[in-house]
Parts: sequence; C-alpha cells; structure tokens
Amino acid sequence: MLTGLVLIGLLLLVVGGCVCVVWASRGGPRWVRGVARTTLLAGEVVRKQARSKGSSRSGSSDGE
Repeated sequence: MLTGLVLIGLLLLVVGGCVCVVWASRGGPRWVRGVARTTLLAGEVVRKQARSKGSSRSGSSDGE
C-alpha cells in the first residue's frame, strides 16, 4: 500500500516536471522555469549514473 502511494507520488512529480519543461519552453513564469531547470538537471544526473553503470557492466564483459 505504502509502496504504491510512493510510486504514484513519484509519477506525479515526473509528469509535473515534464509539463513544466514544455511550459517553460513556451515562456512560462519564473517558477516554472526553475522547476524545468531542476527537472532537466535531475534527468542529466540519472543519465550519467545509468551511463556509468552500463559502461562498467559492458566493459567487463566486452573487454573494451
């Protein structure tokens, strides 16, 4: 039950961040641009972590 509520909350945060990114690209208010900037920064952090985890896994198996 609690896990489901946490996942729903996380989903709402992600969707809200995406909405703010689109709204900011169309010239939204200052707070929307701040939320959009935070959302894009969080996406970069997740992407870098996924890339570093993937390279360490594939590097050991491929020998690259």
